[in-house]
Amino acid sequence: MILIAKWRQGVMVTLLGLMLSACGVNNVPTLEEAAKAKWSEVQNQYQRRADLVPNLVETVKGYAKQEQDTLTKVVEARAAATAIKVDASTITDPEKFKQFQQAQSQLTGALGRLIAISEAYPDLKSNQNFLALQSQLEGTENRIAIARRDYIGAVQAYNTEVRTFPGVLWAKLFWGAKAMQTFETAAGNQSAPSVKF
Repeated sequence: MILIAKWRQGVMVTLLGLMLSACGVNNVPTLEEAAKAKWSEVQNQYQRRADLVPNLVETVKGYAKQEQDTLTKVVEARAAATAIKVDASTITDPEKFKQFQQAQSQLTGALGRLIAISEAYPDLKSNQNFLALQSQLEGTENRIAIARRDYIGAVQAYNTEVRTFPGVLWAKLFWGAKAMQTFETAAGNQSAPSVKF
């Protein structure tokens, strides 16, 4: 009798374990880690851009001495963008995430003004070093856009899991999961840029 009761108990524990493993209890941490990995790639691309900026600025300085104000703003924006320290906890803290996003937007705007300077200096536009750095910077901006898109997709999957059934149960009971932040575009990016020839 005791042997049968222990056997039944063992079967029940095994069945319960199988049911729990098949019901998505591990989806929350799996999706969370995927989103954190995507966030790391976003940071990686921002760091790549920050590393390229000093080279671009030095190249432009040689040609555009009178544009010192723009160059200074680029350097200051880069310093501000790299001064904000972020880690995986940032993606669940709306205020830190907003600060990070604002600093990166300021750097993007300053870089846009710097690239516009090249239009005023034909020698600079034809300089091979400048062209190479500009190409790398444009490639980096594309990589940033792709990394941000991938991060947004990973956060969407994670946030959907922690807000829908049965993921919401596992998120609250086992993991204490919080929703992650996603990117929002700056207010000035909503209107189309004007192009003048």
